[in-house]
Amino acid sequence: MINEKGSIQIDQVNMFPVIKKWLYADKDIFIREVISNGMDAITKLINISNGTQFTLPENTSWKVEVKVDAENKTLTFTDNGIGMTESEVKKYINQVAFSGAKEFAEKYKEYVDKNAADDIIGHFGLGFYSTFMVSSKVEIDTLSFMEGAEAVKWVSESGMDYEMYESDKTERGTTITLHIAEDSEEFLSVYKVREIVRKYCYFLPHEIYVVDANEKHECKCHEHGEECTCNHEHGEECTCNHEHGEECTCHKAEPVNDTKPLWTKAPSECTADEYKEFYKRVFNDYNEPLFWIHLNVDYPFRLKGILYFPQVPDKFQPFEGMVKLYSNQVFIADNVKEVIPEFLMLLKGCLDCQDLPLNVSRSFLQNDGYVSKISKHITKKIAEKLKSLFNNNRDDYNKYWDDINLFIKYGCLTDEKFYDMMKDYLVFKTINDEYKVMADLIDENEEKNKIFYVTDKNQQAQLITMFKESEQEAVYLDTLIDRNFINFLENKNEKLSFIRIDSDIAATLKSDGVIDTVLGEKATELFKSTLNREDVEVTAEAMKNGNTPAVLFLSEESRRIRELYEHYKMGGMEGELDIDAMFPNKYKLVLNSNNDLIARITEKQDDKETAELLIKQVFDMALMNLRPLTPEETQEFSRRSIEIMTKIL
Repeated sequence: MINEKGSIQIDQVNMFPVIKKWLYADKDIFIREVISNGMDAITKLINISNGTQFTLPENTSWKVEVKVDAENKTLTFTDNGIGMTESEVKKYINQVAFSGAKEFAEKYKEYVDKNAADDIIGHFGLGFYSTFMVSSKVEIDTLSFMEGAEAVKWVSESGMDYEMYESDKTERGTTITLHIAEDSEEFLSVYKVREIVRKYCYFLPHEIYVVDANEKHECKCHEHGEECTCNHEHGEECTCNHEHGEECTCHKAEPVNDTKPLWTKAPSECTADEYKEFYKRVFNDYNEPLFWIHLNVDYPFRLKGILYFPQVPDKFQPFEGMVKLYSNQVFIADNVKEVIPEFLMLLKGCLDCQDLPLNVSRSFLQNDGYVSKISKHITKKIAEKLKSLFNNNRDDYNKYWDDINLFIKYGCLTDEKFYDMMKDYLVFKTINDEYKVMADLIDENEEKNKIFYVTDKNQQAQLITMFKESEQEAVYLDTLIDRNFINFLENKNEKLSFIRIDSDIAATLKSDGVIDTVLGEKATELFKSTLNREDVEVTAEAMKNGNTPAVLFLSEESRRIRELYEHYKMGGMEGELDIDAMFPNKYKLVLNSNNDLIARITEKQDDKETAELLIKQVFDMALMNLRPLTPEETQEFSRRSIEIMTKIL
């Protein structure tokens, strides 16, 4: 019988290739990791210099430089931060995933603020080893800020075996040189590297320069025997002698990043123009945002950012926003659903949270209670902003509604708490171009708990006119999401019904005057026998509008069944279902007994040929207001129209 306890041993030699290959989902992440390490090195030195034990040289300019050398197939990262000693290289580089942030704060606690570690992005060792995804050889050349420190050189071609020896480096900081492997030579493109830096590091707090090691710059000062003292590599200010009136053509590098993103400022310090400029620059959108929310939270978690409500280009097309997620100004990902509520994906913005728990790849967030609190807080702030706009500036709220209603409706459908906060602030645009909340629509409607709605103002134009003339209100519900939103609201309000204006005749459309019931009965019988369709119920009503001969309705129930069926068809779920046999359409043709054409057709019923021609024409005209005619129906309608005109002439 075996009874043994022990520890599982990991063969680090076999483990490293796995880390190297699968550590990150995206290969280009290594650039973010190395630059982040450089930023950490600078941040650490700044924190130390704030104490009394170390004084920085005057006019210190912080920067990280990325030099692309396509000829020698190297990528070099240089920072002028804290640097490392031999023992620190052993600890941070030779021990994978050693956490430098807490250790730094503890080691220099007498020099730095107790929260100094909060500004440090992450683990040095783990991020550094992402370089081996693209490199055949990696070199580290570093000199610590400490007085009397010796420079150290570290070289590895595998990630497991290394050499370390004294270096001749004289400037404080760290230089990491990557010898790019053959299968990763796309990272020797200056353009590509610059775009990756902008993607991940655009808002890091210190300047980042991307330079081409093989780009040559010339200065005309040499033509006059003057010595040029310009520093072409680091983009420092040109000090050429311009006495001879010659224009200096020295290249002055520009940082690729914005070191002070707008969200780092207090909302009270930002102007409307700054918000708009930031939006256009970050999202490449030439349209101005409608409005925005500036988040600045310190407790119970630290969250900063700006969320913009964009103009929706086309409400009949799917629309996607973009919310960029950052941690300490380092880009993590777009539209991370664990942190950002799903419906906020329709917005555009930047969110920066130092406290976000990240997994080993920094690509996916842990879905825990802490992250859930952040998501709920963002939802709450969005609702508060919208309610404030509704209560304090209703005209603007109404003006923005056509653009923001998609976002609000989607939020209500996907987030129960958001609906609870917004249900009294849902507005509907009416056919009279007014904006009303649901309670007002119900109170003003003679048919209580019914709300009539329009889905196509062109196709339903005839009924819209009749509704306006009868002072009957109807609202526009014509976006892609409204079908689901209607069902959602009816489920939330059991007594409420949404009725499309072509589903049934509204009571207010009927005339209050004397009704010719005899004409109505004759017309009904004539149309019913002539059409001879089991799917069409024929009735007659005296309508206030005498210009309309007939209106064709499709019951709300029939249409919703069809819409549900179409939804399942789009998802490939129709199967063997015979929708026409199971749920045949139920049409209702309402003849207008106050219309002269209906009266004349009824009078000429003895001329069966003419009566049939006109009755079918009236039916098709009514059908066109309900749906487009099929090609066969259109052809028959045209033929019939020609025959009618021929008879007249």
